[in-house]
Amino acid sequence: MSSNDGMNYAPKGKPNPVVQPGQFVIAAVALDHGHIYGMVNGLLEAGATIKWVYDQDRARAEAFAKQYPQVRIADSEEEVLQDAEVQLVAGAAITSERCALGLRVMDAGKDYFTDKAPFTTLEQLESARAKVRETGKKYAVYYSERLHVESAVYAGQLIEQGAIGRVIQVTGFGPHRLNAPARPDWFFEKERYGGIICDIGSHQIEQFLFYAGCKKAEVLHSKIANYNNPQYPELDDFGDATLLGDNGATGYFRVDWFTPDGLGVWGDGRTLILGTEGYIELRKYTDIGRERTGNHVYLANKEGEFHFHVSGQVGYPFFGELILDCLNRTENAMTQEHAFLAAELCLRAQVDAVKIQ
Repeated sequence: MSSNDGMNYAPKGKPNPVVQPGQFVIAAVALDHGHIYGMVNGLLEAGATIKWVYDQDRARAEAFAKQYPQVRIADSEEEVLQDAEVQLVAGAAITSERCALGLRVMDAGKDYFTDKAPFTTLEQLESARAKVRETGKKYAVYYSERLHVESAVYAGQLIEQGAIGRVIQVTGFGPHRLNAPARPDWFFEKERYGGIICDIGSHQIEQFLFYAGCKKAEVLHSKIANYNNPQYPELDDFGDATLLGDNGATGYFRVDWFTPDGLGVWGDGRTLILGTEGYIELRKYTDIGRERTGNHVYLANKEGEFHFHVSGQVGYPFFGELILDCLNRTENAMTQEHAFLAAELCLRAQVDAVKIQ
């Protein structure tokens, strides 16, 4: 796991299997983004068995197989989709191609688990909604900045326990290191990556909906800019948005590609959650100027002031819940409606964003 490179950030946790070996078989298809390793790690730690990998770039599939030597390299996507043993396909395709892959997976009778952002257009979202209704299969999304960060998981548990009362505001900061020379060409093409709010903003919107308990929300305002990368004219290097939930909660987030070289991690991701009886601050990946560790949770409420360092303490329950959801056709990990609502709002915020010149 690289703490300096967000594109290849792949957390590893303690094994916590919810199924026996061979009971839940998965495959990995389309390895365009390094998040596929985090997705697979989480599923394997929850007890999944990986059988296949396929990518159009054979070398990329071979590198994956070195990481997971139990996997077989398929000669085609069809070989994977025609295997009746495979129950779920995980993919991290080029963002604009994630929906089409998901439709093929669901047509093959399998559940789909995609990296965020799950779509680049509202038309793709509607086609996925229709396919879910048609097939009854899942279109799950890896919103990793909440699902694969222990401090973010712990914050949800504190809120559920009533530690800060009713959540009324969520503020998120999602800075990332650009590291442009290491990025593929598609990363700089708006049609293929979708824009900064569509991309890394999707994490922030999903967190707002989850922590604030919103079933619906609207984007009040959003902005995008290219402040410092004229050599990449289609890149948004800054974006922000303000949202209003159906329960009155508000959200604001900022995402950017301005992590300075001197910072020891790829981004100083933070979330502040205000409740009627207290507040929580998450310092997800570092505690700047103090120590190069992440997963710091700060809480203030009527009981006092608290600091929890939760690395290795909380785990990543989403993956086991997702496996059981696929087996039992339940929705405990994340509802389909929630996953699609976060996607819809990030798309609308991107489309309607004011472009700062």
